[in-house]
Amino acid sequence: MDSQQPVVQSLLENDLYKFTMWQALLHSHPDARTEYRFVCRNSPAFPLAELRQAVELELDRLCSLSFTQEELDYLSSLRFIKSDFVDFLSVFRFQRRFIQVDVEGEQLTVVARGPMVHVMAFEIFVLYIVNELYFRRLGGADAALVEARQRLQAKIALVRREAADLGGAEPFVLTDFGLRRRYSGAWQEEVVRTLAEALPEHFRGTSNVYLAKKLGLVPIGTMAHEYLQAYQAFGFRLRDFQKAALEGWVQEYRGDLGIALTDVVGMDAFLRDFDLYFAKLFDGLRHDSGDPVAWGEKAIAHYRSLRIDPNTKRLVFSDGLDIPRALALYRHFKGRIQTSYGIGTDLTNDTPYKALNIVMKLISCNGQPVAKLSDAPGKTLCEDQTFLAYLRQVFQHPAVPVPAGGGS
Repeated sequence: MDSQQPVVQSLLENDLYKFTMWQALLHSHPDARTEYRFVCRNSPAFPLAELRQAVELELDRLCSLSFTQEELDYLSSLRFIKSDFVDFLSVFRFQRRFIQVDVEGEQLTVVARGPMVHVMAFEIFVLYIVNELYFRRLGGADAALVEARQRLQAKIALVRREAADLGGAEPFVLTDFGLRRRYSGAWQEEVVRTLAEALPEHFRGTSNVYLAKKLGLVPIGTMAHEYLQAYQAFGFRLRDFQKAALEGWVQEYRGDLGIALTDVVGMDAFLRDFDLYFAKLFDGLRHDSGDPVAWGEKAIAHYRSLRIDPNTKRLVFSDGLDIPRALALYRHFKGRIQTSYGIGTDLTNDTPYKALNIVMKLISCNGQPVAKLSDAPGKTLCEDQTFLAYLRQVFQHPAVPVPAGGGS
């Protein structure tokens, strides 16, 4: 990796769901104010605090960038992106005053605080800036990539072998979700290009909008936790925030981008809100925490209880997947419901080095705490324990132990 090359190549190099949530919230809640905070949940090889100066320089550069006309034209070509949002992006610049970098002991702290439509898009950039700077500092890129290429070829061979044996009317489908925790930008591009060429019948696209444009692939994504969490602070009765968020999405996209995220307050609570109206309007559901088999079985049972044929719907699995696990899930659900698999770190950061487990999450909106109640240990994140307890009570969510280091 070139240690002098800027990490961020383009403002388009963000996950698609950032753009789709950004548009929806610009239209519905343009005055919302939020705070996002960076967290590293595992132990790096050296203190991330040592990256502070380099992160500051990358953020300075990020705040100097703007969208090019070619990039705006590309976004305009996506049928769900509206012209007024493109107009907004044509004058958008990240404001440096809305993001601060500091250190607490050996920990790197990054806080983005300000209008949601000005700070929400910082998240993915901060994560892959820290990642790339970290791995540049570790060095040994040539040897790391030799091993990474061998591992990638083994995964391709596994998909070819297993998928051919499995057969079925609905093929095994995977997508790249690896932008935020990638080893480097150059390596992610090589991975995506290699998969697109080697597995055209299985590899369907990438969440990285910049790479989708560059390589002629489909950009993939709908919503993330922050979209639903923000609705906890938008003035709706707390019990109704999830239904309000889903309704807001329906009104914004009118049938496009129809995969709903289920684990902001747990699958059971989600399904209580996901009635016949939403079940018919949304194309499917995305899994991001908890036992994926149990989750999928609950989804199928729910569709059947509503007299909806599960084979007309899709389950998207995206929680820490690797190829063997994705293939096992495909085998389990094949013929019962459509499935696809978003794979991140295992594609774009499977090297001899241990990957960082870093997140940058929404922690407050309009001066109020917001939270995710995960179905998995370690994925609940909230700084206000009183609000967290209240949220659990409202949604009848059991407490899940949180390991030291927080959640994701």
